[in-house]
Amino acid sequence: MASTIPEFTKDELVLIRATLQERFGREVTLQLAETELRLNPALTEITPCPTVYWEVDNCHYLISKVDKAHYHATFFYRLYQQYGTQKKRYDDLFDCIVSLLKAQEQHQQQEQGDS
Repeated sequence: MASTIPEFTKDELVLIRATLQERFGREVTLQLAETELRLNPALTEITPCPTVYWEVDNCHYLISKVDKAHYHATFFYRLYQQYGTQKKRYDDLFDCIVSLLKAQEQHQQQEQGDS
């Protein structure tokens, strides 16, 4: 089933790459994918969404486009350990990326403090 949601634009990908370069101090390889998300919690219907995926230090990151101008962010270490940010949707891609990176950093610090 093809997605009706537009793919990530060149400008959006440039923004993601630049933000990750700044955060990690090196180039991060991005992969384009498609993720099936349940966009309406009241319905069981799933929607294929264009997604940008990358991995750094055994952490997997996903930013999915949920409509023309909104994004959803997730990170995970194993499939059963999935985490998100405080918001379900972002209307600003930069805010989405930064929130995702901050949430992962806070999670990592908490995990290191617990061990």
